[in-house]
Amino acid sequence: MKHPEPKNNEIKLSQKRYIVSKTDTKGIIEYGNDYFVEISGYSESELIGQPHSIVRHPDMPKIAFKLMWDRIDQGKNFMAVVKNLAKDGSYYWVVTDFEPKVDPITNEIISHTAFRKAAPQKAIDTMIPIYAKLSEVEKEGGMQASEKYLRDFLDENNTTYDNFVNELVGNKGLFKIFFTAMKKMFS
Repeated sequence: MKHPEPKNNEIKLSQKRYIVSKTDTKGIIEYGNDYFVEISGYSESELIGQPHSIVRHPDMPKIAFKLMWDRIDQGKNFMAVVKNLAKDGSYYWVVTDFEPKVDPITNEIISHTAFRKAAPQKAIDTMIPIYAKLSEVEKEGGMQASEKYLRDFLDENNTTYDNFVNELVGNKGLFKIFFTAMKKMFS
């Protein structure tokens, strides 16, 4: 399926609704809730069987997804602020918490579930220039250069990736309760 041409039209997400999708271990969509279908603009049949990258916005640096796959392939959760691309070329910002599902017998990862909520404006405003710089560095020096830039940024700010994102999105209180409840509901 061809990626749409991005346009400068933001879809504002409801603070009261959530997006859930589930993929196999290769990132192929197996499930998307009604809100995912509505916001993405794709029908359920257009989403199922497609790589989740169908909603990847070109403004997102590749290093963000490398970090995600590195973490979830190890069976670890990963939270990120992500700009997604809808079928009509519009975009929407989410805080995504990825959780791998592990087979209770083989202990192997069998799927990944992504829980998404509207990103706080502060997080969006912070990430826009960071993602722009990471994308620029990637174009000039590849993904290794982008990863080095991100590591240097985190070192300069005396933080880790997880702490930076948690602080940025306010991953505490009701926000944290939301993601915990969603994981219990869909696990």
